[in-house]
Amino acid sequence: VQLAESGGGLVQPGGSLRLSCIMSGSIFFAHYMAWYRQAPGKRREVVATISIAHRTNYTDSVKGRFTISRDNTKSTVYLQMNSLKPDDTAVYYCHAQLNPVEYWGQGVQVTVSS
Repeated sequence: VQLAESGGGLVQPGGSLRLSCIMSGSIFFAHYMAWYRQAPGKRREVVATISIAHRTNYTDSVKGRFTISRDNTKSTVYLQMNSLKPDDTAVYYCHAQLNPVEYWGQGVQVTVSS
């Protein structure tokens, strides 16, 4: 099973980015999907999750700015990030879970700076 993230980059404060994560090698629709991030010197934290029923949850710091979604026909999970702040700078990781197995993507850098 592989998770391949894309869409990261450098953006100015207030800007937007959309991250994508494509799963290959397994049954995407059966997996609970999430986005995590890890900033330099900090612990990895969950940003947003989406269940197989498309139920979503967000960490407080991104509520109202980020949106997680999934397209089972494309085996892809997205993270739309709006109103980005410098504190959002981190490596963002895609995570898939079908108990008891879990998978991680390689991570994509998001840098918010003027």
